Amino acid sequence: MSEQKGTIIKVAGPLVVAKGLPHAKMYEVMRVSDKGLIGEVIEIKGDNVSIQVYEETSGVGPGEPVVSTGTTMSVELGPGLLESIYDGIQRPLPLIEAQSGAFIARGIEVPALDRKKKWNLEPTVSVGDKVIAGDVLGEVQETNLIRHKVMVPPTLKEGTVLEIKSGDHTVEEVIAVVEDTSGKKHDLTMMQRWSIRKPRPSANKKIPNEPLITGTRVLDTLFPITKGGAGCIPGPFGAGKTVTQQSLAKYCDAQIIVYIGCGERGNEMTDVLIEFPHLEDPNTGEPLMKRTILIANTSNMPVAAREASVYTGITIAEYYRDMGYNVALMADSTSRWAEALREMSGRLEEMPGEEGYPAYLGSRTAEFYERAGIVDCLGSDDRVGSLTAIGAVSPPGGDLSEPVTQNTLRVTKVFWGLDAKLAYRRHFPAINWLNSYSLYLDNIGSYAKKAVAEDYMDVRGTGMSLLQEESKLEEIVKLVGMDALSAKERLILESAKSIREDFLFQNAFDPEDAYTSLAKQYWMLKTIISVYQEALPLVSKEGFEIEKLLNLPVLQEVAKCKEIKADNLEAYAELIERIKKEIGKLAAKMETES
Repeated sequence: MSEQKGTIIKVAGPLVVAKGLPHAKMYEVMRVSDKGLIGEVIEIKGDNVSIQVYEETSGVGPGEPVVSTGTTMSVELGPGLLESIYDGIQRPLPLIEAQSGAFIARGIEVPALDRKKKWNLEPTVSVGDKVIAGDVLGEVQETNLIRHKVMVPPTLKEGTVLEIKSGDHTVEEVIAVVEDTSGKKHDLTMMQRWSIRKPRPSANKKIPNEPLITGTRVLDTLFPITKGGAGCIPGPFGAGKTVTQQSLAKYCDAQIIVYIGCGERGNEMTDVLIEFPHLEDPNTGEPLMKRTILIANTSNMPVAAREASVYTGITIAEYYRDMGYNVALMADSTSRWAEALREMSGRLEEMPGEEGYPAYLGSRTAEFYERAGIVDCLGSDDRVGSLTAIGAVSPPGGDLSEPVTQNTLRVTKVFWGLDAKLAYRRHFPAINWLNSYSLYLDNIGSYAKKAVAEDYMDVRGTGMSLLQEESKLEEIVKLVGMDALSAKERLILESAKSIREDFLFQNAFDPEDAYTSLAKQYWMLKTIISVYQEALPLVSKEGFEIEKLLNLPVLQEVAKCKEIKADNLEAYAELIERIKKEIGKLAAKMETES
């Protein structure tokens, strides 16, 4: 495509309008002004185009040139993505800092992937082999945790390998030559480019049925998310959205983590950038960054790049999914992304929807979360990859009826509702068990029965019903006081209190308590519930005093059951036996006295 040149006629913040570009395409990348600022076409009217500029536009004015690049906004995909820290349009921040200091110089160009570093390619195909889109040509040890698969691009449907090179190569050097069915030869490198707004294709989308194990008890047991699922964490300021997402990034059993700081405060993102390189991966003992990609686009960076950052992150995540990895993407927060949409929509003078957000907010939100999923990857081998998308939502004042939260809830199947009241009571994670939900429970039921215990779902159901009963009884207590309750109702309150304080409460800063395996979660909850089940016949007897039950020494051990090590689960079965014995003795004593 030949280069087009236009002229700026209007500048409104990050929106630049230019004329003289009759052949411009939607989402085409433009170089704006003499400074060469990066922008993207978001509206076309005749030969006038509206360009969303991803850099500061102060000092740019009418009459300056605009040059088309002929390409859409794309990301570079290849070895070297892991351990990187990018801005919203995939510019490596550490390299930018080395060139321009603490502030990003306008118009600066730094390649996303290192052009000089050589990677050792181990071919997995031979000359003469037939290949199709998605087939693995070779593997590179990207970090000591992840083997990077160099794949045939999705655009090359079928062909024959004419040449394949092993050994050390840069991402730009030709490592294979493939001849397609029409006789055209394609030079393939380790690097691919992919448009960020176009989902990467897959062979088939599957129904997710395996949980993403996060180590957080309230999530895994009560409101699980699957590998390939989509979830949201709405909550007011200070309720713990960022800490919850960082905990998920650290402990979940995904192989690759993509963390997007989208419009968050600079100090929060700084904590992530400083902390993540020093975090230890609990699964391998290696630094967590060896399987992590960070995308930082803070609230003081240009607003337009915030809108692109989530697409940049999810495209990189899809690339690793296509290799057959389980990928988890954290977007913190999608509210800031929606605010960027609202600002650009206002500058385009579009008809506003609810609360000023554009009318297409719902469809854009759906497009983003629908890129999550578990898929059969392209290629002739049987690779299965998953992409789990978890987005934080920051509703003003914690109002969950606002448009971003509601549109997100329509397309995600897991809702982890953070509650300011729980946070003020220092109950963390501050996830409200009464209004949160997961629609994946039926999907993972058979997995939980097989991998953990046959009665896993029954134990979880009993725990949830006790918490719901407690909520109803608390209303009665407020009206008439605790003395008006029966012994059975007191037992329900005490059991629910134990679930809240001994099971749901979790300290993210305590290495022992921050992560709990699925098996240990099951045994902890089963132990607490066994007290309720064993005592139920006792409290039904007339005149039974609940204090006699609460004074049993074994209940002190139940309160400390989280301290039992994960490799000593037999101790839980022994504790349950002691509960049965002590409550049995109490029952026998009552029989004697009566």
